[in-house]
Amino acid sequence: MTLSLTDYIGAFSQSENLAAVAGIGRGIEREALRILPEGKLSEHGHYYQLGSALTHGQITTDYSETLLEFITPVSHSPEQAIAQLQDIQKYTFDNIEGELLWPMSMPCFVDDAEKIPLAQFGPSNIGKMKTVYRQGLKNRYGSMMQVISGIHFNFSFSQDFWQIQQKLHQSSGEKSLPLDDFISERYFSILRNYKRFCWLIPYLYGSSPAICGSFLQGKDHKLPFKKSPFGALYLEHATSLRMSDLGYTSSEQAALKICYNNLADYVDGVQQAIKLKSKVFSGIGVKVNGQYQQLNDNVLQIENELYAPIRPKRVAKPGEKPSVALGERGVEYIEVRALDVNPFVDTGISLEQVHFLDIFITFCAFIDNKEFDCTRQALHEKNMDAVVLRGRDPELLLSDANCSGEVKLKSVPEWGNELFEQMKQVAQLLDKAYQTSNYSEAIVREQAKINDASLTPSAQLLSIIQEQSLSGFALNKASEYQREAKTRAYQFYDQEFFDQSVPASHQAQADIEAGDKLNFDDFLTDYFA
Repeated sequence: MTLSLTDYIGAFSQSENLAAVAGIGRGIEREALRILPEGKLSEHGHYYQLGSALTHGQITTDYSETLLEFITPVSHSPEQAIAQLQDIQKYTFDNIEGELLWPMSMPCFVDDAEKIPLAQFGPSNIGKMKTVYRQGLKNRYGSMMQVISGIHFNFSFSQDFWQIQQKLHQSSGEKSLPLDDFISERYFSILRNYKRFCWLIPYLYGSSPAICGSFLQGKDHKLPFKKSPFGALYLEHATSLRMSDLGYTSSEQAALKICYNNLADYVDGVQQAIKLKSKVFSGIGVKVNGQYQQLNDNVLQIENELYAPIRPKRVAKPGEKPSVALGERGVEYIEVRALDVNPFVDTGISLEQVHFLDIFITFCAFIDNKEFDCTRQALHEKNMDAVVLRGRDPELLLSDANCSGEVKLKSVPEWGNELFEQMKQVAQLLDKAYQTSNYSEAIVREQAKINDASLTPSAQLLSIIQEQSLSGFALNKASEYQREAKTRAYQFYDQEFFDQSVPASHQAQADIEAGDKLNFDDFLTDYFA
């Protein structure tokens, strides 16, 4: 017997099960470019007082020395997750000598992408590997694509939640699985539902409908851009150019058949992609004149290169490949990667967004589905592609493939309202579990965007850039957020925490460097063996 949304809601609404519902774990990773007050990218390397980018737990660098990444630990309260991120940003602002953080996903003021400095992690083998990986990204895709910023939202349910759900499935007549296997199976069910419904994320939260002209340097495209009175290029109905082919994508990866049906097939697909030679990337060379140009010439240098709007994850041990960790110990959490930086809040993601993501992912956990083939997956990806480029177009129709394989064409309001009517039940459950009204309020607020596209952040941005420049808006916000951070008191961390963690991270990096026994060539050979 297939369990329905009503079955799940009924079971988890029992008073003895509410604590399991409220056991959600959340972590936020926020990327942000360091810029000078006039808007240009900072040329300063990663600041020593921010700690070692290799080992500090909260502050690191992504692609470039100027592209910071802030990482919050797992938190069991939405408010705490946001407070942690604000504290990390406060410490950062206090230690970057007047520089600002660019508050948008798409970069601007980049005169020459070739001058964007690669992130440096020191002379250890793992540090060199990280930088060579980034050299490979530069040679494969160009630096401009790599300094696009985003938000990654990490999400997990509690063990108690899964144990209750496992009992539900057993009572419905399903075969019994070991708990870890059951958890992985259910996370993959969430992934499939997310793939089906994830067009909602860029529609509701896409904040990159426009770009600075400098972003297109050296890019071929056929998109019908319009120009604002102040020079920004935009698509009239776009929501997230970051998630389009113009942004963070890879045509080489488009042919990969990464399957979301089960853990074994997913891990196998990723591991094959790491070994699959690329004719295009082979032309770059690997070690040229004694200098590494990329880690290898495969479609993926390492697993991190896989571009996807969501990923199954497991914390890996030192030196362990992510896919090996996943394959051996199962899915621990999921990473939502389809979120633009929200320029209207200092953290790039609002508390209200976190509430909605809680609802959305829990909803995906409560809708049973069947495995789907590549054709069905391509249909979901086509919906996503359509929404990022023309999600607010009233004539847009999306293709909804249900579990029986039947495909129906639906407008955004039609399909969106269907989903929100179901998600209202999940919001009420979460309100009950957390003893709040935040979740039902989130449903009302977000459903309003479904019925009035002018309320979306992408529409609001397009309205703003008719009155002022895109860069001017972003710089004003960047300055505002810096002032707010400097005057705000710490909420979760304190100055002592950072005063201790920074030197500890530098010592940890030194220990790694002192512990290396192999030369770099042998280290890579061992890693990819």
